[in-house]
Amino acid sequence: MVHQPQPIVVIDLFRPMLDALLDLLGELVEREWSTPVSTGGWTVKQLAQHLLGGDVGILSRQRDAYQPGETPIGGWEQLVALINTLNASWVAATQRLSPRLLRELLAFTGLQVCEYFETLDPAAHGVPVSWAGPEAAPVWLDLAREYTERWHHQQQIRDAVGSPGLKQPHFFAPALDTFVRALPHTYRAVEAPEGQCVALVITGDSGGRWLLRREQQHWRLYAGAHPAADAQVYLDQETAWRLFTKGITRNEAAARAQISGNRVLGGTVLELIAVIA
Repeated sequence: MVHQPQPIVVIDLFRPMLDALLDLLGELVEREWSTPVSTGGWTVKQLAQHLLGGDVGILSRQRDAYQPGETPIGGWEQLVALINTLNASWVAATQRLSPRLLRELLAFTGLQVCEYFETLDPAAHGVPVSWAGPEAAPVWLDLAREYTERWHHQQQIRDAVGSPGLKQPHFFAPALDTFVRALPHTYRAVEAPEGQCVALVITGDSGGRWLLRREQQHWRLYAGAHPAADAQVYLDQETAWRLFTKGITRNEAAARAQISGNRVLGGTVLELIAVIA
């Protein structure tokens, strides 16, 4: 049986996520800060600088409503280009921060971000979540997006230095569930007869089952299993999160995936990207 997917509640995970990050960074030796991470061409230190920039942006732009010289955004490609430019300029500007100071600043800003998030009404309407569509999204989805940003970047650092990941289901499952909310937008240009279905199964103790169904010329996401779906896609949880965050290519994911039924229809799942840049 399928049912409406429930809001993803992550508000109680930000503080333990921050604690885990600070503990991780506090254990690094000097050479590990220069270790390359898997994506973006950055080092561990540069990725930590990027996380600091995210905190500063949230506190300044959202909490303090400070928006000097906002650049008009004309579309997805312009948004990606702007974010890449801002990310690069921030990392360049903060390169002189010592690892110790960087960790101290992350502790300072991270706590304030947690406190700010805790003041928000998750049921209220918020800003659009770009990879889920252009419409205003509920605050809970924006918070879930912020959670996945922190989870997957911390995982990239952990991968780089060989530290065990935050793969316990209470950390990992909400990240996967959030990524999957990008499925309707991923399929937005896919035409199909009314009622056609794509089933996605992510295996592993943090995975789940979802169904995408064509209804009134739109794709609608449900949670749960459907035995008669027109396409069935199986991904293990490691492949899924790396694919959805650009950690592996579509071809690499396809080699690990199992797709049955309408392979063309099901293959669009492998185009899901739940990060902007």
